Amino acid sequence: MMKTSSNIIKSVQVLSLLCCIMLGMVFCCGVMLNSGVVYADGSSATSSASVTVLAACTLSGTGMDSHNAEINNGQYNSNIGTTTLKAFCNDNEGFSIYAVGYTDNEIGKNVLTNSTLGSTHDIVTGTAISGNTSNWAMKLATVSNPTPTYPIIIMGSTDDTEKQAGDPDYSAFQNVPSSYAKVAKRESSTDVGTNAEGATLTTTYQAYISPTQAAGTYTGQVKYTMVHPHNGEAPLSPQPSTAGCITYYANTSSAQGTMGTQCNLTDGASITLYASNFSRTGYGFAGWTNKYDYATNTDSDLKFYGPQETITVPEGTAANGLSLYAVWVKSVGTLQDANKVAELCGTTTTDNILTKAPTDGTANLSSVSALTDQRDNQTYAIAKLADGKCWMIENLRLDSQYTVGNNQTDPSVTNASISQGYNPSFIGLAEPETTNFYNSTTANSLYSIDGSTASTISGSNQGYRFPRYNNFNTSQRAANTTNTNVNTYSYGNYYTWHAVIADTTHYTSGAHNTTSICPKGWSIPQGNNTSAGFTKLDIDMGGTGARQSTAEASNRWRKYPSNFLLSGGFSSSRGSSGYYWSSTAGGNGSSNGLYLSSTIVNPTYYTDKPYGLTARCVADQ
Repeated sequence: MMKTSSNIIKSVQVLSLLCCIMLGMVFCCGVMLNSGVVYADGSSATSSASVTVLAACTLSGTGMDSHNAEINNGQYNSNIGTTTLKAFCNDNEGFSIYAVGYTDNEIGKNVLTNSTLGSTHDIVTGTAISGNTSNWAMKLATVSNPTPTYPIIIMGSTDDTEKQAGDPDYSAFQNVPSSYAKVAKRESSTDVGTNAEGATLTTTYQAYISPTQAAGTYTGQVKYTMVHPHNGEAPLSPQPSTAGCITYYANTSSAQGTMGTQCNLTDGASITLYASNFSRTGYGFAGWTNKYDYATNTDSDLKFYGPQETITVPEGTAANGLSLYAVWVKSVGTLQDANKVAELCGTTTTDNILTKAPTDGTANLSSVSALTDQRDNQTYAIAKLADGKCWMIENLRLDSQYTVGNNQTDPSVTNASISQGYNPSFIGLAEPETTNFYNSTTANSLYSIDGSTASTISGSNQGYRFPRYNNFNTSQRAANTTNTNVNTYSYGNYYTWHAVIADTTHYTSGAHNTTSICPKGWSIPQGNNTSAGFTKLDIDMGGTGARQSTAEASNRWRKYPSNFLLSGGFSSSRGSSGYYWSSTAGGNGSSNGLYLSSTIVNPTYYTDKPYGLTARCVADQ
């Protein structure tokens, strides 16, 4: 009888982390030295001491290389080998253990392979029951600590359901996961006692070999990773794709929002990517990438894309699909910190950290950082673009009310100097839409069409009466983005021109306003001016500084990391065009600004001031 040999090798990642973090279990000793130094007036000196206990967590394993078995055709082996994982962690909030297939050192690959026979003979993961397909599986069990008794909780394989001892699924064989799955957790480590091992988890493997499986030696791996609250969130892993589709992933467990799938794609065709509907507290969104591990990946095919960049559909997408992952950049300070902005965005190559992004859009992460607006704690990715200036590469999301004193006159947070502050009474910036503004007759502190007086907009312009945000505002989420008129987070908020420049007077044609709703040290870009703003950026990106009617010209603005969006406006369709305010007044109640469509770019576009459009900020450095 022919025999096949199944050599299943399981590897364990050992984490030994020392994090200098103040924990809840810090020991503090305050010692009053009343008998110490005594002064003439009878007062005493006080001395104190404190000790910081570091988070020290380790995961080790035994029996990792002992999973070897010879299995006959049409049979299965229910105990190929067992690995014992030993976890110790003094993090008060406990820890979790994740598992993922790791064959050939590739995360997410959960098959058993034979390097000679090729992938057509791979043994796929399964619950190891008799049938026509060879498969293999894993089974988890826990061993309580002898002192004290404090077991790990086993997690369900298809969800986050806890499995306790005696549960029918407690020791059932499960598929080896293709993406990181939480397999065990411990709620707390406040009572670890003297047991240095802390907690124990065992894993047993089995395999079934079909009668038609080719003879040979097949190998595979499972990788285990410990995560605890002070060393980060769940580990990342590749996500599934669907043939003919682009699937968008937040690539983090701490993001909010959902995204739809973009389907019916043909290899080699042009496609404009969906804008992001994801957000993440404390992080800026910098675009899309084709690698989940983009921060450490050095593959030559690593790509970064703007959130609405037009790309050529990669070969193989029609057959296999394409997964794109959000690129997140952690905040390193505040937008209002002039020293931090100078450190990141200095005007010479010797006094800045960011590398200026190349004009072809093929930048890497060295050209992107992120800073937080201290007014409302919104974080924005920033980049040094082709003009050598630092820009926000996300649309402004400032609401009409925010937490820092609700006072825009604070010199530490804004360039504006108006007395009203940014609240619902400020001219040009109104409360959220709670009524039908098209039919409303109540003056809402908005300018009329010529920008000279505050009054109700009537007649043909009544539809452009604009509150700070509308029913598509950033506090709502889209279930998908297949409709260009849905609420997509990265489109930001929409403002009138007078709201954007923090203006309570009427600016004549050509005047440039230096106040704005941008944070202190940042400004709304100028328009129709070759020394700053949209015109200069267009020229430095390879444009003419004037209207151009080509898809290539438009895409220059939408590429990573410039990341301008076709975000539309209050009265226009999102996804098909984009309008951005400048701080330069035009004639007849208009303003110069940037206009984009899929085939047009115009950096000196005239837009009526009462319209609700998007805004970007550029550093004053």
